[in-house]
Amino acid sequence: MGSKKRRRKPEALEGLTAEASPAVPAPEPATPAKPEPPATDKPAAEKKPSGFGMLLLHMHPRVVPAEALKLDRTFGLGGISVLLFLVLVATGVLLLLVYEPTPEKAYASVQSLEGSVPFGSFVRAVHHWGANILIVAAFLHLLRVFFTGGFHPPRRFNWVLGLVLLLLVTASNFTGYLLPWDQLAFWAVTIATGMLEYVPLVGVPLQGALRGGGGEVGAETLSIFFVLHVAILPIVLLVLTSFHFWLVRKGGGVMLPRIEGEAAPKKTLVPARPNLVYREGVAALVVLAGLFLAAALFAAPLQEQANPGMSPNPAKAPWYFMGIQELLVHLHPSFAVFVVPLLVGVLLIALPYLKYGEAPSGLWFHSERGRRAAQAAAVAALAISPLYVVAGDKFLEWQKLFPALPPVVSNGLIPAVLMVTIVAGAAWLVGRAYRTNRLEMVQAIFTFLVVAFLVFTAVGIFFRGEAMRLTWPW
Repeated sequence: MGSKKRRRKPEALEGLTAEASPAVPAPEPATPAKPEPPATDKPAAEKKPSGFGMLLLHMHPRVVPAEALKLDRTFGLGGISVLLFLVLVATGVLLLLVYEPTPEKAYASVQSLEGSVPFGSFVRAVHHWGANILIVAAFLHLLRVFFTGGFHPPRRFNWVLGLVLLLLVTASNFTGYLLPWDQLAFWAVTIATGMLEYVPLVGVPLQGALRGGGGEVGAETLSIFFVLHVAILPIVLLVLTSFHFWLVRKGGGVMLPRIEGEAAPKKTLVPARPNLVYREGVAALVVLAGLFLAAALFAAPLQEQANPGMSPNPAKAPWYFMGIQELLVHLHPSFAVFVVPLLVGVLLIALPYLKYGEAPSGLWFHSERGRRAAQAAAVAALAISPLYVVAGDKFLEWQKLFPALPPVVSNGLIPAVLMVTIVAGAAWLVGRAYRTNRLEMVQAIFTFLVVAFLVFTAVGIFFRGEAMRLTWPW
């Protein structure tokens, strides 16, 4: 019994405090173990990104699919468009230091910029060629999105927003076209705004608003175009472009190819920095080098000072409106300026909402069969469009063929129906030859229309001489 009591005595001592038993100090409380940091993929030696690096990281997701980094996925066209927009903002601010937006001083300030201001001619050339290349880059970006299936859900609204951005880019370029106040700018804007007369209901008020309430292009027009070009349109473009990029990220990024039989494409994720950031940096340097070289070799055009009493022959709209001006040669103005553009616009907006019967593959042209069908449609457009231009210029005088009908019918409805019939016939032949599905058929029709419009644009720019008659450019 005594031995048992002696064994339990140390247990009793364990409950004593240090004050009660100074000879036996209480053990110090154990320090709680710090939780281990979560494992990361970052190397231990990697430094924290700089402020500029953090900015780039906020512009991109943390990781991106390796497949999306391939050049033929996007060709960097979206990023190139943003880069050109920033270049235009920077060079535009520099030009504002010299430019004066009044008919009396505008042309003289541009002349001073070209001849007296150091590097003024170069800065103006960078601004001019950058603006034109931006339209091309934005248009090619639209084509890339369409032919890789990037307009299907969940990217429907972003496709529509992209169409709006393309229109705003064109409007920004058009409003800047007038600012040099030379013959080229004055009469191009006169022709382009004159087309608005044929738009029902809103055409004449819109023309009056752009021209400042007067019937002719003048000082009020220059002021309105100046404010639109340097303030309103850039701000709207900046806001909508930011929203556009946010929707790209929300929609899952770039449309990727999927393997047949799988619901979604397999993604191998890699860090955006440096994989994406470095690629974008190289692309930006290449684009800037090309733009600066073009600006150094080719000065921005500047003709004589604007003379409202002396129209050049031919008087042409800006090059990006020449497809519509060429349509004016073949169609009644109401159809060329309003009906046809409206139908094309409705078709473009409706594309994401059509029922295609199958999911997009993410491949260019959806499939090899779709690619061959699109190529056939492009060849057909390249063959038919020039023939139609020549026939319309030499033989198809609709008002003489149908003298009893009003011009809007003989020179508008009838040739428009003929054009639709040609497109439908070409699409039917391509679809029958390649046994296309609905998505591939829509691609073929879209390709035909794009190529035909490009042919009309090229004819208007290079093959229309005095009185808009066909002529060789050499």
